[in-house]
Formats: sequence, C-alpha cells, structure tokens
Amino acid sequence: MLQLTVNDKNVFSIKDEDGQWVINDSPANLDISQQPNGLISVLYNGKSYTAIIENTDRKTKEVSLRINGQLYKVGIKEPIDQLLSNMGLDLKAMQKVEPIKAPMPGMVLKVLVTPGQQINKGDGLVILEAMKMENILKATGTAIVKSIKVNERTAVEKGMVLIELE
Repeated sequence: MLQLTVNDKNVFSIKDEDGQWVINDSPANLDISQQPNGLISVLYNGKSYTAIIENTDRKTKEVSLRINGQLYKVGIKEPIDQLLSNMGLDLKAMQKVEPIKAPMPGMVLKVLVTPGQQINKGDGLVILEAMKMENILKATGTAIVKSIKVNERTAVEKGMVLIELE
C-alpha cells in the first residue's frame, strides 16, 4: 500500500488488490495509461483527466504533476517509509541541509538564486572571486533557498554564511 500526500495536506492510501484499485479502503474505478505523446491519461470513477509529470525527485520521493492544467505536488510513502515513520524515524528530517558558506576569503561577484527558489544538487548558487579566479559554489543537495546573507560585490571571509537553505 502506498500513502500519497497531495500538496502537503490531503493524504490518501492506495493499493492494487488483484487488479482492483482501492483508495482509502474504498474500491475505485481507476485506469491509468501512458500516451505516445508523453501525456498520462487517467480515468477515475467515470471522469477523464490528462496528467503531465513536471518533475520527479527520487531522493525525497516527490512528484510534481500537472493535471488538467493544475499543478499538484505528491509525496509518496512506500511501505518501508511508513514502517520507519511508525518507528519514529523520519528520513527527510534526518537529511538536514547545511547553509552555503564561503570556502575561502573572496568577493561575491554574482548571486545566481533568489529566496524561495527550489534548487537541486549541482545547481550554481554563487560566483565567488578568490585569488583572481571565479569559483561557482554549487548546491550539495535538493533544498529551498531560505535567505541570501550577502550582496553582490561584497567581500566575504572564509566560513561566512552566504545562503541559508531549508
């Protein structure tokens, strides 16, 4: 059984029992098929929906879907995730994101992100000039930019927090 959380508020349990879909312990008439053009066709209790997968984050087990033009963020908990959660272990909470700090003294040439922006591992965040070289500081994981602590053309010291993440 999967537990799906839609937009961080609506929770659904969904399972396939011998070819019959069951949603929140009630049988559901559900048919999902991938179309050749990349769209996903969903027939749910006699209604037709068209879905597009906008983004998939396997690490956090989240999928962004656009269904009939409306964007939905869906968190997925597999049985092992549910078991760990029942045991008081939350893997997402354990994956704390560290702030971005200056690795050496230098000058901030350009800030490449804005507060509230979703970032992924490898995304460029700040261009820092140090020892006459430009260094791009990159994200070490998936996060959201909480705040930017420096301005462009600002001198920074080693270890100074440049960007707070959440």
